[in-house]
Amino acid sequence: MLDYERMLNRLKTSKFRSRFHLTEKDRAYVREKGLETLAEHALAFVRQRLAPAEIPNDGRQTPMRGHPVFLAQHACACCCRDCLRKWYRVPKGVALTEFQQRCIVELLMRWISHEMEKDSPPQATEEAGQTRDKEPKP
Repeated sequence: MLDYERMLNRLKTSKFRSRFHLTEKDRAYVREKGLETLAEHALAFVRQRLAPAEIPNDGRQTPMRGHPVFLAQHACACCCRDCLRKWYRVPKGVALTEFQQRCIVELLMRWISHEMEKDSPPQATEEAGQTRDKEPKP
């Protein structure tokens, strides 16, 4: 079994990787679509942009913004084959296996989940509780 949490902790030590975070717009998109749909998007992106043995625009195939999965790919060093080689020793020039693709998606989804948990606004619940405790105004 792969230790995804150890991988995520290692990525946090990188000055470059640790600067990526979901924007409020990204968070709204995650809430609207749900994690299951995002995982489907992630798998499609990985299959199309990372899995082939030869990628003509390798190193430039993942935008820096526009979709939460793109941010996750940069944060997790799963944005191009050079990063996969450097961080995970995945050789270039060889197509990714189905297992490797699923592992990448799992890592991306865990990063997104952590991002969604870490900044979830607790005041929403507190405000709802305060509203119920107040007496109605006449």
